[in-house]
Amino acid sequence: MEWYREAKKTLCRRAIKGFIFSLLALACPVLASEDAVAEFTEKTAIEVSQGVLGRTVGNHELIRSDGSRFKLNEYRGKPLVFSLVYTSCYHICPTTTRHLASVVEKARKVLGEDSFRVITLGFDHLNDTPDTMRQFAATQGIDDPYWDFASATEETVLALSEQLGFIFFPSPNGFDHLIQATVVDGKGMVFTQVYDIRFDTPLLVEPLKKLVFSSEDSAPLISRVTNRIRLFCTVYDPINDQYRIDYSIFIGMLIGLTTMGAVLYMVIRQWRSQNGSVS
Repeated sequence: MEWYREAKKTLCRRAIKGFIFSLLALACPVLASEDAVAEFTEKTAIEVSQGVLGRTVGNHELIRSDGSRFKLNEYRGKPLVFSLVYTSCYHICPTTTRHLASVVEKARKVLGEDSFRVITLGFDHLNDTPDTMRQFAATQGIDDPYWDFASATEETVLALSEQLGFIFFPSPNGFDHLIQATVVDGKGMVFTQVYDIRFDTPLLVEPLKKLVFSSEDSAPLISRVTNRIRLFCTVYDPINDQYRIDYSIFIGMLIGLTTMGAVLYMVIRQWRSQNGSVS
């Protein structure tokens, strides 16, 4: 974790500029001045976050809001969306979580209700207890059977946040942190990062779509073909900000191929007829 500590020191020494500063300032419970928040640079923050892509997340033990314990290996086989919040944040973490919930709902409609899982982890280990996480979920109006609100020990929080490329530390106004959601594939590897309080729907759904509809080479042929068709025909409608299944292009291609086949058949039949009459 030495590189992680050094990155945190570097972030604390430099002044934030541009996009990352705006995100981090908003991540505090109150709007903060540049001098009041921990200092980040865009380059370092993004490098830490993007630097974990392709790395495997460990088999950490977390605690659900109902008090039951589970390990992350139980979630292997399907994509997993990770978000980290602290429940004493009065505005940004709730707003981010509600927006994530709206995008998750859109994704489930086209990918399947149980096609992926979501975990929201409270990184303030002293205050984000199972009861607090349960209350946080209820306040945001989230009642998704495939979404866990979890707590963890300090050691687990630090190890997991490092593997997810998520840096946080206390500030006079609560915590400073980069606002991100992490998509982990079915093998436990970090697949992509999604940033901002309100992000565009395709930023999360597109990587989930690729992971859900990707088939192993060992999968049955019919399964691979079906998933390819669903991947191709699941399209985003920017006007309604929704995903839908559109088979019209596929059906059009099928009709076109059928028409071409019929024309080719007629040509061959005519050619044979003419050759037969000549002989």
